[in-house]
Amino acid sequence: MAPSVQEGFRALADPTRRQILMHLSMQDMTIGEVAEKFEMTRAAVKKHLVVLEQGKLISVHNMGRERINRLEPLGLKSVADWFNYFSRFWDERLANLKHAIENEKEQKDG
Repeated sequence: MAPSVQEGFRALADPTRRQILMHLSMQDMTIGEVAEKFEMTRAAVKKHLVVLEQGKLISVHNMGRERINRLEPLGLKSVADWFNYFSRFWDERLANLKHAIENEKEQKDG
């Protein structure tokens, strides 16, 4: 698994970080704005944001004196691509199973 995907999964492993991503999907936020959504210190929120940034799931931009956290859809794409591989894998396997069952039924009926 590529390092960016590995870091993405690490970031997504925590339910608080997943909630932070949900908030950031609605709007960009400062650390303080994110912290208002949770019952934890700004320092704890900052640690979560760092992990999300390391996983390339968010980016941080300076706007004056504030640091704005923004969801990065391309970071999520690498994780989604990993899951999609297995989705296609199972789609193919299930289609083959369906075909085999239909063939067997035809042979019994015919």
